[in-house]
Amino acid sequence: MPPRPHRPLALAWQVFRGSDVIRQGLVTRHQLRGASWVRLRHDVYADARLDRDHELACRAAALRLPAEALIAGPSSAYLHGIEHAAGFDDDVHVLVPRTARVDSQRGLRVHLLSDSAPTFPVLGEAALPPTAPPARRAPPTLRRTDPASAAWEAAAWLEPLRAVTIVDSLLGVGLTSRSALAAVATANAERPGGRRANWVFDLADPGAQSPPESQLRVRLVLGGLPRPVAQHPIRLSGGLVLHPDLAWPEFRVAVEYDGRWHADPEQLHRDRQRLNLLVGAGWLVLHVTSRRLQNDFPAVLAEVRSALISRGWRRRSTGS
Repeated sequence: MPPRPHRPLALAWQVFRGSDVIRQGLVTRHQLRGASWVRLRHDVYADARLDRDHELACRAAALRLPAEALIAGPSSAYLHGIEHAAGFDDDVHVLVPRTARVDSQRGLRVHLLSDSAPTFPVLGEAALPPTAPPARRAPPTLRRTDPASAAWEAAAWLEPLRAVTIVDSLLGVGLTSRSALAAVATANAERPGGRRANWVFDLADPGAQSPPESQLRVRLVLGGLPRPVAQHPIRLSGGLVLHPDLAWPEFRVAVEYDGRWHADPEQLHRDRQRLNLLVGAGWLVLHVTSRRLQNDFPAVLAEVRSALISRGWRRRSTGS
């Protein structure tokens, strides 16, 4: 029978500095190498039962940062609830004062805090889920930038496709708004990445229902096609209202992203039945799978372009 894990109550469900708990006599150096704990960074350990998610990565990084540091960009977006913004193995993005001696390193991306940056609110202590073990305590507070600032940082720091998916989601769930994005863009217009952030904000659409749908929309626009409308409502003669993923109402062309259907045959059946009604109403509907989005996008772009041209679209020399 394997030995019972040694896990002091004070360290249950926690992230901590190894040197601190050894000095306090809670565990020995040998015990830290046991199965009860996971090493996250140099001298940073955690209860091995904690989920390996980006919050855990942020908690680990925060233990070795100055008190003035802020979790920022995609990491902040994750803490605000945008789960696809970052994963356990992704870099933790932080803002630190110019006077702090902190450098980027593996798993940590450091950005300098602007002298004119506002003071952001501190994240309140997380509430425990009803099923949490009695000994589990809430994690410490993590200082983070607000959603609009997180959107600007993601737009300024990340490659455009990933940034747009994050901004779309922040808008879609109501964590920020067009007016808030406009304000933060104006406030940061002179900072590095300001022009890039404005461009990403212009591409964003709160109607997108998944990151791949966001990527598909943006790639089509960057490919020279007119901008589609996400989840455009189409009322059929019988009163049924359909919302295709992407639509060009002027040309009665729609594109559906099929990735979410693969694991749900019933949903596939229902949606294809409704889309047949859309075709019957005179719409041209194209389908794009996740495989084609990743591996065959030039052909997808050509197909959508041909569909639009067949319905009367002509690309103008001054733009779409």
